[in-house]
Amino acid sequence: MTKEPVLMLPKQRMTKRTGTNVTTEVVTVNPLADIYNRDYNGVKIKNETDFELTDDILNYESLNINANNVLIFHTHTCESYTQSEKYFYEQTGSYRTTDLNYSVARVGDELENYLKGFGFNVNHNKAYHDYPAYTGSYSRSLTTVQSELNSFNSDIIIDLHRDAIGSKESYAPLVKIGDDYCAQVMFVMGTNGGGLIHPNWDNNLKFAVKVQEKANEMYSGLFKPMIVRNSRYNQHLGKAACIIEVGATGNTLDQALNSMKYLAGVLNEVRGES
Repeated sequence: MTKEPVLMLPKQRMTKRTGTNVTTEVVTVNPLADIYNRDYNGVKIKNETDFELTDDILNYESLNINANNVLIFHTHTCESYTQSEKYFYEQTGSYRTTDLNYSVARVGDELENYLKGFGFNVNHNKAYHDYPAYTGSYSRSLTTVQSELNSFNSDIIIDLHRDAIGSKESYAPLVKIGDDYCAQVMFVMGTNGGGLIHPNWDNNLKFAVKVQEKANEMYSGLFKPMIVRNSRYNQHLGKAACIIEVGATGNTLDQALNSMKYLAGVLNEVRGES
């Protein structure tokens, strides 16, 4: 059974020099508490399932994936950010836009470009799955990913999101890495706890743990505690499938784009160790 959550009140500023010799500093204004109930080698996890996340489940030493190919897509393609002077856009909903130059799809472009710079093979699908209807987004993105996998074999499947609107629309999780202000990112990992077939959820989780542990080493504060849920989120389609949420509604697109340079660097290091 899941243990009672541990409530951690983050400090306003937390500075750390990382393994990359780059100083990182969490600079979120009015931060929310980090809530987690599992800590594995410094990787903080909020486990919302009834599964006990044992060391055997989280230990990634047995992880065996082809890390050269990466498929990126967006179940909620229209998610967008607080507008800035540089990125001012026409809204088509609350923190939403159909303009792919200003939505989370643009963040996917940035991740794609950095990964290709490291030599990854990347397929970035920017199809709308939440427009004109939001309901049924995951069913539509399931069809998209299945189709893409017919011609692009990829173990790493990233559903890139922006954190949904919560009680604080101005909430902007932020980390300063060197001179860059970056939106913090977060894994949301599915299981078969909701009753849907998902035989490889623990393998996906191992991948997320490995990436987040490496990120903690390279750029401490880039990742918020990951969330593990009962929902499947179409992650049964890959050996290393995940949701990565980039920032929240209070972040700007500038900050979300900055994060992708560091996320790509972490993925590159993980590939070198796979």
